[in-house]
Amino acid sequence: MPKVRTQVTSRVHKDVARQGILFNTDKGQHILKNPLIIQSMIDKSGIKPTDVVLEIGPGTGNLTVKLLEKAKRVLAYEIDPRLVAELQKRTQGTAFQSKLEIVIGDVLKSNLPRFDLCIANIPYKISSPLVFKLLAHRPSFKCAILMLQREFAERLVAKPGDKLYCRLSVNTQLLARVHMLMKVGKNNFRPPPKVESNVVRIEPKDQALPVNYKEWDALTRIAFNRKNKTLSAAFKHSGVITVLEKNYRRHCSLTNKLVPDDFDIKSLINQILEQEDAANKRARTMDEDDFMRLLCAFNDAGVHFVTDVRKSA
Repeated sequence: MPKVRTQVTSRVHKDVARQGILFNTDKGQHILKNPLIIQSMIDKSGIKPTDVVLEIGPGTGNLTVKLLEKAKRVLAYEIDPRLVAELQKRTQGTAFQSKLEIVIGDVLKSNLPRFDLCIANIPYKISSPLVFKLLAHRPSFKCAILMLQREFAERLVAKPGDKLYCRLSVNTQLLARVHMLMKVGKNNFRPPPKVESNVVRIEPKDQALPVNYKEWDALTRIAFNRKNKTLSAAFKHSGVITVLEKNYRRHCSLTNKLVPDDFDIKSLINQILEQEDAANKRARTMDEDDFMRLLCAFNDAGVHFVTDVRKSA
């Protein structure tokens, strides 16, 4: 059985080549050709016959046709009209034709409809904005099975103290549970990319966030700007102090709170850091709960990281 699928995949690529279509690696067009990896991605998704599946960058449709066998409907976003034509030819006249909807355009600029699962071999250069676009999508979905550049995938699952732990790690893990599923070598793609790949499973958390996410994002941006420095050092940056004082004064104005003539934002920041025993902590060692406590302490003291927290809620 695997041999038959491999022959079909190879034939599709040869047909594309004969028609003069060259894959554009600048757009991340590295077509997944190994049928065993495709099947494993589908198996690990837990896809049901009632599910609507979102696919980004379907290419020539190797993954798409397997999704169509299992799903109620597949919504595929493809930016290259040449590959859209190939995908249409591949499903034309088959039982899958009515189950496939192709959207030509940039998925990052699109308003996504409701979907149950996202299963995709995505262009790696859009990995970060796409992950956060998916996690911000409402209504939420069950899970995403994504092929990603290996280092990016390792950053997603990294824990405090790990070499690759970063702002991406803690921001993603605030919103979702992320699991590494498998490693995928370069030779499983045509043309082979310059980097190794991993498949991850991302499951959005059900509960509503107890904090404003834009506030959280701005705090972690400051903390991880120099992740090996202490938080005390990170908050001494003049740009940070200027923004926080401006936001504090705006907050006081909106809440009819008087700002003393001798008010010093630096002293307030240091007081909060000391109060939370965070002055000497480093972002690379802090977990989700550490950042949550710190953000709540800043907000309780009237210190905000966005201009108007009410507008960003």
